[in-house]
Amino acid sequence: MNLIAVIIIACEISFWMVIGLGLVVRYIFNRKKLGLFILATIPLIDLILLIVTAFDLYRGSTSTVAHSIAPLYIGISLAFGKSMIQWADERFQYYVTKSGPKPVRRTGFPHAIHSMKGTLRHVLAFAIGAPMIVFVQWYIDAPERTIEFDKTLKFWALILLIDILISASYFIWPRPEQKRRN
Repeated sequence: MNLIAVIIIACEISFWMVIGLGLVVRYIFNRKKLGLFILATIPLIDLILLIVTAFDLYRGSTSTVAHSIAPLYIGISLAFGKSMIQWADERFQYYVTKSGPKPVRRTGFPHAIHSMKGTLRHVLAFAIGAPMIVFVQWYIDAPERTIEFDKTLKFWALILLIDILISASYFIWPRPEQKRRN
């Protein structure tokens, strides 16, 4: 496993640890502002990953999938960060502190709307991450060493298209309500 892959794994673990720490500080220790500050540092983790990746490529490494994930993470973190934290926050309140309402499973039209909002966040993530990928390729200026970025960009575009189609399908075939067990 190369150094970049290890750093990506460390950043992903750090991402969830910072979320956990922020929520613990916020709800267990009742330090709301400090907890919010901790949660606000999450994009720095992805920025560190991007800088390390760009530096490694600048020094002459050939790109790998691990290298091409860094710009992807930043786009996803910026576009989905608030909603991911909100998702974790709701579940933390309900399952850990027993102080919040039970998270609701959306169905029907509300689920379709929620899914499309997520898809629009995915479009935003792509609009942030794709130019970063192109910038790193331009900055390195060695197409033979950054070919993996092209593959990642094409794959991400395909995933985005699938996401759009799935979200659109919920307007045609809404998610049904689950039958409750008594």
